Amino acid sequence: MPDFEWTLDSLGPKIEAFLNPVLDAADFDLGYDLYEVNRSDDAVGPEVAVDFKGSDADLLLRRRGSLLLALEHLALEALKIPHQDRFRLIFDVDDYRMMRIEELRQSAKVAAEQVKRTGRRYEFRPMTSRERRILHVSLRDEDEVTTLSEGVPPHRYTVVSPRKPGKS
Repeated sequence: MPDFEWTLDSLGPKIEAFLNPVLDAADFDLGYDLYEVNRSDDAVGPEVAVDFKGSDADLLLRRRGSLLLALEHLALEALKIPHQDRFRLIFDVDDYRMMRIEELRQSAKVAAEQVKRTGRRYEFRPMTSRERRILHVSLRDEDEVTTLSEGVPPHRYTVVSPRKPGKS
């Protein structure tokens, strides 16, 4: 696996070399912009984004963005990006996925407060490994709760539980 430098200069040409022939072969009316994401907080969000535009962009968002996710998955495989680094690249349309990251971060905080208040665990609905990671990372500095993933894909979900005294 090559070492990646998470910049447009490094990844941009590789992403373009993958995307241009795929979009041409699919005959989509799509263009895209590549940009580096300003990550001033923790390591929750991506570092490089591909933002699709064009009359077929709405097709990428149907069925909760399944085509967008599939295209992203193919790119990650083609670029040979290891599993632990896949969160660093995101495919998006009109900030759909970036807003989802923020929604998950807020949901994690609300769940943590509920667990602290009630002392009972909170189970999120099943979600992708990337979405579960956002929940885990969002709550990693919480002293009173802990997170874990349960279930078997594609029905794997995140649980927020009270942290037992003495455990860190």
